Amino acid sequence: MDEHRGRGRPRKDPAALARWTPPEGWSRLVAWISPEEKKALKHVAVEAGVSVADLVRALASGLATGAVTHGELVGQVIRGKQVMEKIPTLFERDERFHVVDRPRPECAWVFEGAGVGTEKLDGTNVRLTVRSGHLVRVEKRRNPGKAQKQQGIVDGWYVDTSGESAEDKWILAAAANTDVSAWPDGEHPCEALGPRIQGNPLGLDDHLCVPFDLAAPRLTEVPRTYAGLREFLAGLDSRYSPGHPAEGVVFHHPDGRRAKIKRKDFPRTA
Repeated sequence: MDEHRGRGRPRKDPAALARWTPPEGWSRLVAWISPEEKKALKHVAVEAGVSVADLVRALASGLATGAVTHGELVGQVIRGKQVMEKIPTLFERDERFHVVDRPRPECAWVFEGAGVGTEKLDGTNVRLTVRSGHLVRVEKRRNPGKAQKQQGIVDGWYVDTSGESAEDKWILAAAANTDVSAWPDGEHPCEALGPRIQGNPLGLDDHLCVPFDLAAPRLTEVPRTYAGLREFLAGLDSRYSPGHPAEGVVFHHPDGRRAKIKRKDFPRTA
C-alpha cells in the first residue's frame, strides 16, 4: 500500500480523513482570511489546476528559488494593503469625533516631513481592474457593519458591482465614462465622482472615476501641524474642480503608507 496517499477518506475508516506526514523540517502556516479572499485564492488555484495549499507552496517556492522576486511580491502586498485597509486619520478624536491636537503614532512620518500630499476627492471608493487598456471589472468598497465590527472586522473590502442593481447604476456610469486606455494593467483604487454620487460636492457635469495612483491632484507646501492644517483646509480650493472646496488631504509615503485629514474633521470653533 502506498504510504504517501493524499487526503481522502480511507476505506477502513470512512469517517476520518487520511493523514499526510510533511517532510522533516517543514512547518505549518495558518492565516485568517475573509470569504472573498478565500474565494479569490480558490479561483486562482482552480485556474492553475492545484489545491490552495499547493498554490501557497508554489508562491513560497518561487520566492525561495528566485522565480518570483521579493520586489515584485512586496509591491503587490503594498498595493493590497493600500486598497483594503482604512487610511488612518492624522490625529486622535474626541468624544464628538472631532480631531484634537494629538498626532496618531502610526502617522508620525507625516509630522517628520516624509511623503507628499494629494487632494482627497469626495465621492465613492471603487476599484477598476484594467487589462491591455480595457476595463474588465468594476468593484465597490463595502465597510463592516456593527455586527462585523464586534467580531473584530475593522477594514473594508471590495465586492463586484452589478448592472442589475440600481445602487450601482452611477458607479458603473462613472466607470464607463473613464478612459483607461493608457492605464497600466492591474487593480486601480479610484474615487467615483459625478452628479448623482455623494451629492456631487465638486459640481461635476459628468460621472467618472479618478485613480488615486495616477491622477489625484498633488498639493505642494502642505502644513504639518494641527493649527496649520486646520487653517490650510479651511480655505483650500479644489485643484480638481476649481471653485469648490477641497474635502481634505491624503499624505503618501514612498513605502506605500498613507494618512488623511479632512476639513470637516476639525471642530468649527477653537
